[in-house]
Amino acid sequence: MLEETKKDLEVFSRNEITEHYIYLRLAASEKNEENRRVLETLAEDEKRHYDLIKTESGVAQSPDRLKILWYSLLAKTLGLTFAIKLMESGEHHASGSYRAFTEYPNIAQLAQEEDAHEAKLIALINEERLAYMSSVILGLSDALVEFTGALAGFTLALSNPRLIALTGAITGIAAALSMGSSEYLSSKAEKDSGKHPVKAAIYTSGAYVLTVALLVAPFAVLSNVFAALGMMLFFALLLIAGFMFYYSVARGESFKHRFIEMTCLSFGVAAVSFLIGFALKTFTGIEA
Repeated sequence: MLEETKKDLEVFSRNEITEHYIYLRLAASEKNEENRRVLETLAEDEKRHYDLIKTESGVAQSPDRLKILWYSLLAKTLGLTFAIKLMESGEHHASGSYRAFTEYPNIAQLAQEEDAHEAKLIALINEERLAYMSSVILGLSDALVEFTGALAGFTLALSNPRLIALTGAITGIAAALSMGSSEYLSSKAEKDSGKHPVKAAIYTSGAYVLTVALLVAPFAVLSNVFAALGMMLFFALLLIAGFMFYYSVARGESFKHRFIEMTCLSFGVAAVSFLIGFALKTFTGIEA
């Protein structure tokens, strides 16, 4: 066996046994019976893959304990779907690599089973946080677009960071309650949406309030209004990047497309609002 081939097989072997234990741990903590059964099946598949590599090549590895802990923590904090989808993205690389091992036909055949994993994983999760993802997106996107614009407009119109923070907080809370109420009525009207109206309202308003709090914070702690504006835009960018990454992994969509779209909307509205604030202050002559 070539040294390079042996190293590749050692990597694959360790990945398979590690993912076996990851699936077992996730299954043990999963309350949904259907999800647990699928996770246990996937764990058995990974163990079978590991045993096949070990039998065919004589290559054996111990699991990566740190990786097991990492994905277990991800599942608890960010959801089972996100953790599995993130891990799944690495399986595509394994699938392509297995096909190259023509000298080990049984190992090369693992590629087909790795591809089958994806179909199982897509249909795997029935998670509440994903069922209400549209409500979270509604609150987050609306807050980002409205408040990057509003706070940018307040920056020149008011010029006082504390006043901007106070105005933004009051406006934000009122808007969050309004958005929550609208989502409640919308979910109640759409009876086949599968969403509980109260929960949908909480997810929407909660996402809105958290976004507003993060965007308003720089104006509450910094004395320079333009430094606060710059920090607010930076926080907005981080929030967009973080959530769009989560969404793209969980939903299997393009991160780049979503990120660019949301960034252009939020920052475009902020630029227009900043100019409107400047124009109003210039033409009215009102000083805050």
